[in-house]
Amino acid sequence: MKKKKLLIRILAVISGVSGVVILGAIIWPMISYDISNSKLTSYLSPVPQDNLVSQSPDFTKASNWFAGAAREDDFKVSNVSFYNISIPALKIDQATVAIGGEDLSKSLIQYPGTALPGKNGNAVIFGHSILPQFFNPKDYLAIFSTLPTIKVGDKVIVNYDGITFRYQVENTIEVSPSDIQVLEQDVSDSFLTLVTCVPPGHPLKPKRLVVRARLIPFGKETSDVSRN
Repeated sequence: MKKKKLLIRILAVISGVSGVVILGAIIWPMISYDISNSKLTSYLSPVPQDNLVSQSPDFTKASNWFAGAAREDDFKVSNVSFYNISIPALKIDQATVAIGGEDLSKSLIQYPGTALPGKNGNAVIFGHSILPQFFNPKDYLAIFSTLPTIKVGDKVIVNYDGITFRYQVENTIEVSPSDIQVLEQDVSDSFLTLVTCVPPGHPLKPKRLVVRARLIPFGKETSDVSRN
């Protein structure tokens, strides 16, 4: 009888410890993200507190990511077209980007009204994220889960309309969902902007991570390849 009670107690302790470990595995990535990225400065304003307590919208719809920006109808076009991007540093290979449509569970989404790849302006691409331990470059719900690990100098390769464009990451910032200035066009050069919700896995997705890259001119691209 004593052995049975002891066994029950041991199992209860193991169950409790397992629960704490599982809970920690879920919460720790969000806490560690905030700690490691505490030096990242928000582009404009802090996240309004009412954003943290309001009911979370469906973030698989790209139109819900920035308040006061493009609406659901703005993402819809009569003929949806596609192109591909690769981010070697994140092990993302030939991921599909949709121009038109807003379902982030099926593809990456180019924000409506932003420049096409290779053109002067800012091509803005949204990608969904979940807890980083569930990162899967083939699952569009998890594809940008490790985007916070990208570094200045990393490359983003875009295959659009039969042409390959190479971009180099210049900077990363965090913004609030009301800071729509990051979606604006800068026609001084050809830029690519990658956007996801952070911290990855946070149920209310309080901030947006913005990764800005610039097109590598074709002459310089050729010389870079020859050295590799």
